[in-house]
Order: sequence, then structure tokens, then C-alpha cells
Amino acid sequence: MAGSSQTASPAGAAKLMGDRAFMLLLVALIVVAPFVAYPIFVMKVLCFGLFACAFNLLLGYGGLLSFGHAAFFGMASYVCAHAAKEWGLTPELAILGGTVVSGLLGLAIGALAIRRQGIYFAMITLALAQLVYFFCLQAPFTGGEDGIQAVPRGKLFGLIDLSNDMALYVMVAVIVLAGLFIIHRIVHSPFGQVMKAIRDNEPRALSLGYDAERFKLLMFTLSATLAGLAGATKAIVFQLASLTDVHWTMSGEVVLMALVGGTGTLFGPMLGALLVVAMETYLSGLGSWVTVAQGAVFVICVLAFREGIAGKVKALLGQ
Repeated sequence: MAGSSQTASPAGAAKLMGDRAFMLLLVALIVVAPFVAYPIFVMKVLCFGLFACAFNLLLGYGGLLSFGHAAFFGMASYVCAHAAKEWGLTPELAILGGTVVSGLLGLAIGALAIRRQGIYFAMITLALAQLVYFFCLQAPFTGGEDGIQAVPRGKLFGLIDLSNDMALYVMVAVIVLAGLFIIHRIVHSPFGQVMKAIRDNEPRALSLGYDAERFKLLMFTLSATLAGLAGATKAIVFQLASLTDVHWTMSGEVVLMALVGGTGTLFGPMLGALLVVAMETYLSGLGSWVTVAQGAVFVICVLAFREGIAGKVKALLGQ
């Protein structure tokens, strides 16, 4: 599926090799991580890292800034939690259900939002996400302000007991790596190349005969689906789905993760997620000052690393 334009030039081939090298390094780190850090913390980083990479697929490669991605993350979390707790579905079916619902929600919201560009697009996604938030607040199956608690992890395929943290970690690692592989294939496919062309110069892409709205809608739906996959997986890991998952602040956090890590890079958002989640976890004793610390880090990264942490590292490596 890889686009010929991506590998036709030495620069494109070097970039592709660099992405594959980062993928191998990431796999190695994921294998080692649970032995040097608390597995639940690592799983939280992986879930939010996939969420940030899904958002980056839209912003970094599609040029579309969404302020409402929490709607897909949170809705998948609720659907997965409800399916696992009330319907008794196995975790893989519950996660699949949440992911599909988020994909359909992304298709509906995207069909409305892509009619506008720039700040208007961002504001429409925010407004529609707030509608989803108030729906989740009022809907009987979501538990209101209490959320859905004590979600059973169950047995994967009816065989593997996920109450064991290491078994759960393996499942999460496989899901996240599969999601990242899908993103990699999308970016390096002919579809990904067209999306980059639309991002860089939409009038020129239109003049070449590409249906920009159709491509943007597909990219929006793919991004929403992968964000839903992250949200559904998170619900199983933490056995909880709450209003925090669908609140507008969650949309702000994923923007922060992507920008700090580096938009337009495949694995930069994973670094951003690691930084943000680590700050929230290890600086929780500071209370509301955690937000101030996050803001300070964001300002520093914007001033010192305009292309994010990953962009700076790639520049130093000459890629």
C-alpha cells in the first residue's frame, strides 16, 4: 500500500526507514516497560498515546484541528463499559463495540464539520462534542456523574483471565501496536499522500481532481475510530467510564500531547502522552498546580521545540 511518492526519493526512503526504526525501538520499550515501571501506569501511557496518535492523524497529516476528540474517546469508553458490565460481553467484543460506535459517531460529526475550515471547523467539533457530553450526562446507561464503575475485565476470547495485570498488559500492548501499525500504513499509503497534498495546498489538490471533502471525511472517521479504540481499551484497563473521558478538557489534553510530542510525526504524540501522563501521576500532590506545570511545559516546548520533541530529535538526527 505504500505510496510510490514516499519511497521514490532518497529523502522519502530515509524517512520511511527512520519511522520503522522508531517502531522497532517502541516495540522494544513496550516489552521492557512493565518490568521497570508499574504496569497500570504504562498501560495508561499506551492508551493515551494511541489517543494522541489518532488525533495527530487528523491534525498532523490532515491539517484539521479538532477540539472535540474527547467525544469519540469517551463514547467508546461508555459503550465498552456498558457492554462488558450489563450485557456480559467478552472484552474483545466490548472494545470492538465501543470502537465501531465511535467510528459511526465520527462519520456523523465529520460530515457536518468538514463543511467548514480553520477555526470554524474547530468550533463546530467542540460544539458537537459538548452535545455528546450532555447526552452522556443525561443518558440512563452512563450512570450520570457517577459513571460506570467496577467494569469487569472478563476473559479474553473466553480463555485468558484479564484480572492478571501482565495478561492485560499484553492485550493492551497488542492493541496499541496494531493501532500504530494501522496509522503507519495510512500515512504511507496513496490515501495518506493525497491527504498531505490537501493539507499543504487544498486548491491545488482540487485542481488535480481530488474530492477533498470525501478524503477529509474518511480521515476524520479513521481518526475517530482509532480514538474510540483507545477509549474502549482504557475502560477495560481502569474498569471505569466517566464524564472526564468525554469532557472538553480531555480534548485539550490530547491537543497538548500531540503538540508537545510533535505533530506530523508518527510517534511524537506517544512521547507527549508519556510526558503529560507522568506529570499528572507523579505531580498529583501539587493539586491544581499540575495544570500550571503542564502549561509551563507547553510554553517551553512551543518556544524551544517548535516541531515538538520528536521533531527536534529528528532534526538532530538529520532526518
